[in-house]
Amino acid sequence: MKFRASQRIPCFTYNGRFSHLHAQRFHFTTFLRKVQATEARASLNRGGSSSNSSSQGNTLLLPGATVATIVMLGLLHARRLYDDQKIEDAREKGILEFQPDVKATFMRLLPLRSISRFWGTLTNVELPMWLRPSVYKGWARAFHSNLEEVALPLEEYASLREFFVRRLKEGTRPIDPDPCCLISPVDGTVLQFGELKEVGAMIEQVKGFSYSVSSLLGASSLLPMNVVDDNTNQDGGQEGSMDDTNQKSWWRVSLASPKVRDPAPARPMKGLFYCVIYLSPGDYHRIHSPADWNVLGRRHFSGRLFPMNERATRTIRNLYVENERVVLEGKWQEGFMAMAAVGATNIGSIELFIEPTLRTNRPWKKLLHPEPPEEQVYEPRGTGVLLKKGDELAAFNMGSTVVLVFQAPISQPSADKSTSAEFSFCIKKRDRVRMGEALGRWHDS
Repeated sequence: MKFRASQRIPCFTYNGRFSHLHAQRFHFTTFLRKVQATEARASLNRGGSSSNSSSQGNTLLLPGATVATIVMLGLLHARRLYDDQKIEDAREKGILEFQPDVKATFMRLLPLRSISRFWGTLTNVELPMWLRPSVYKGWARAFHSNLEEVALPLEEYASLREFFVRRLKEGTRPIDPDPCCLISPVDGTVLQFGELKEVGAMIEQVKGFSYSVSSLLGASSLLPMNVVDDNTNQDGGQEGSMDDTNQKSWWRVSLASPKVRDPAPARPMKGLFYCVIYLSPGDYHRIHSPADWNVLGRRHFSGRLFPMNERATRTIRNLYVENERVVLEGKWQEGFMAMAAVGATNIGSIELFIEPTLRTNRPWKKLLHPEPPEEQVYEPRGTGVLLKKGDELAAFNMGSTVVLVFQAPISQPSADKSTSAEFSFCIKKRDRVRMGEALGRWHDS
């Protein structure tokens, strides 16, 4: 059999097809070169000015976005500076006012007690020895702690908790030797102080809101108060009517409830004073005895753990009586004395050196808050634990607030018409005080 190949159809089509593709590629490349040449000539004809403007338009995209971001951040920072300046001006004038906000309401929904327990677990973790100095120095820079006062080398503090409750070098906190003075039990900032005179024995949290000392110390407190008649109560608007009080009396099933005032209006005895001192995270965290006194008992309130900073003070109602706290009560040479160590967020753990078995910030046994306070009477009854001025008493794991309530001498006319010395504070609001410095003095008659 013989085959005849057509002259129009090649026997090997690969070469023909390759030639066709090569021709197409050549024509396409030539077309691109012509287009590029045309654009180049057009750009030359338009001149350099148009080219420069196009280039500038492309390069301004990133700086424009950057400028907008900087302007926005600058406005936010200016707003913050303005708010801070308003607060500072109000503080200087003494007119900080209570202003509840949404953030304060949101804080009530957070599991702050669980968060504080988790933070306590983290601070108990032992750090590698080589890492300790860097961590503690970083903490000191952030919170303005003075490392020159630390009693031990930084490498010897195994955890952050040990560093928080560190002791100081001997002699760095000299105790005022005057027997007629009351010393500061802590390092901190004086927030409030004065004499309790009005019905209800109210301490001002900020302007526009106050809390009662009875709610702070507990319903079974030894606080010296005199019951007054309703007819003599001049602060009825503030205290509320007796009918209103009786309607709310069922809330007092729990002694820890800070919401309700005492059923019977009472006025503090003359010569009852108070002082509120705030400890920042960078302060020395140990609490010392403010005078020679006998601690008769302890009362532990398992409350909330709101922050205790200035913003929280201005926005959260009943802050001092809502938070967890340990109250010590007793007697000193001038009468009644009580000290309340108030916890805060991440500071639920309050160590009491005279009662090492006390554990704070434990899980609540009841879902409904609050629980009644746990009370402990120290032996021997009527004498309790004797503390000398400056003795170590307790410690916070970071920083919080201490409230002192005490009796002190007042001016009283005597038989010969002379007057005895009167207690007077030697501090001012916003003063920085150190442990051992005098808060107030008096003179023997």
